[in-house]
Amino acid sequence: MSIRRTTRSRRVMAVVSTTAAMAFAVAGCGGDEGSTTKGSGSSTSSKPTNEDGESKPDTAAGEEADPNAKLAEAKGRDGFLLVVNEVKRDSGGFITVSGEIKNTGEVSLNASGMEGAETALVAANPNSVAGATLIDKVGKKRYYVLRDTDNRCLCTTSMLSISPGGANPIFMQFPATPATSNEVDFTLPGFATTSLKISG
Repeated sequence: MSIRRTTRSRRVMAVVSTTAAMAFAVAGCGGDEGSTTKGSGSSTSSKPTNEDGESKPDTAAGEEADPNAKLAEAKGRDGFLLVVNEVKRDSGGFITVSGEIKNTGEVSLNASGMEGAETALVAANPNSVAGATLIDKVGKKRYYVLRDTDNRCLCTTSMLSISPGGANPIFMQFPATPATSNEVDFTLPGFATTSLKISG
């Protein structure tokens, strides 16, 4: 009797040990996936640099838009041209506008003055597109670019001068309009207002 009980106890212990080891291995594999952050919303991320070590504009969300798609164009000052490639409603409760600003003139242009007139926003986002707005004509409501508690916008920042014939990709994220609102008026300081259709 005692030999059978001892053998059975050893078998139970072996099964328990194997199960625990497998659970530990699975937990270890899942840890790497959970620690990876997604998106570009971190306020501690450093600005990208080019080969010369100079800072490049933050265009994280705008890089995914199809540059060949063209929803709208708006002329600006001194030969600037705004091209909107995509206006997408995301599941996270916001709308992302992606496009580029082109220099159609013959001299380099300083990409400033698009931050809007709000002092705190301008100070936290120099050479940005933080002054952009969307207007829901149906709901008669204006939407501003999203920002964090330090007034840093969810948009392209630190744009440098744009050479003749050059372009700078841009993006802006806004609170989502109601699902029934599929068309908005888009305004960026220095450019004419244009109507945009929302996808997604």
